[in-house]
Amino acid sequence: MININPYLAFPGTCEDAFKFYEQVFNAKISRLERFSDMPQQDDLVVPEPFMNKVMHVALPISNEAILMGSDGGDEWSPKMTTGNNVTLSVAVDTNDEADRIFEALAEDGKIAMPMGITFWGEYFGMCTDRFDINWMISSKQKSK
Repeated sequence: MININPYLAFPGTCEDAFKFYEQVFNAKISRLERFSDMPQQDDLVVPEPFMNKVMHVALPISNEAILMGSDGGDEWSPKMTTGNNVTLSVAVDTNDEADRIFEALAEDGKIAMPMGITFWGEYFGMCTDRFDINWMISSKQKSK
């Protein structure tokens, strides 16, 4: 089964936006993680002012859809502009299916993060396809 959900990027206003969306959709945030929750890595240094910003938030708005988002737009991440602030998040059942979809979407596009096991335990990758659409691909299978 394939699930596709919108993933919204904000220039530091994600938390306020999702508090608003909770009211609009009469829903409750099911997950909120801040950049300060992320394990520190030598190759990725999060600026101190961004540590309290939203790294990931999930708001189930129906049985089939989850509105997700994060903050970005500082000097260490792409500037958020209309057109690059929405990503489609695709969740599939197996790593092989994730690889197949990722490779097809990334062909003649750009890989932002190759498929691999993340610190949060998912098999995950990000790319932009040849039509400049941003994608996040993840698998429900937890090992490779």
